[in-house]
Amino acid sequence: MLKIENLQVAYGGIQALRGISLEVPDGKIVTLIGANGAGKSTTLRTISGLVKAKGGSIRYNDTELVGKPITSIIETGIIHVPEGRRVFPDMTVLENLKIGAYLRNDKDGIERDIRWVYELFPRLEERNWQLAGTLSGGEQQMLAVGRGLMARPKVLMMDEPSLGLAPIVVQGIFDIIREINRQGVTILLIEQNANMALKIADYAYVMETGRITMTGTGAELLENEAVKEAYLGKKK
Repeated sequence: MLKIENLQVAYGGIQALRGISLEVPDGKIVTLIGANGAGKSTTLRTISGLVKAKGGSIRYNDTELVGKPITSIIETGIIHVPEGRRVFPDMTVLENLKIGAYLRNDKDGIERDIRWVYELFPRLEERNWQLAGTLSGGEQQMLAVGRGLMARPKVLMMDEPSLGLAPIVVQGIFDIIREINRQGVTILLIEQNANMALKIADYAYVMETGRITMTGTGAELLENEAVKEAYLGKKK
């Protein structure tokens, strides 16, 4: 289990996270929803070591992650698929996937996982020779997720995977998230599309200005009137 307790982060004089606590149980899909600037991306960036915590604890099973280098966090099995896809545009699809396995040295396992990614995303196999920068937005998102999977994650953290994508592509991305979870990967998801995120989430947290203000199952928050009004575009 990934467990965060009283996590605090400050940028200069701005308190980005104000003592948040949350849990991501093994094998589940957990989502964070909230407005832009609520602290969702900061939460993921702090877990992955990109942002330094001012206080609090981030534990994965019995390992404290606060203060650890990024490579050590990756080696524990926590992988971050960042917002904006961030593929390497001048490298091929296959080269991007292999970069995801840069901390691994099990050649046969890497080849098996490339086949696994191609099974999840047949489009990537069709275009494995193509430069990543020439892919469509949806294909780049598939590649970003595939690259994350090449690290053999135990917990896959995804930041806005549907951002800027056409609705039909968004549905495909969420189907893949479900399938990755079915295959044993724990998911921590940030998503502006609160409706889709809550539909697939086992558990959900609402963030507002650096605080957790509400929690429940995905189904419970889908039916919550305050959540409907604030995040699902439905008036009371």
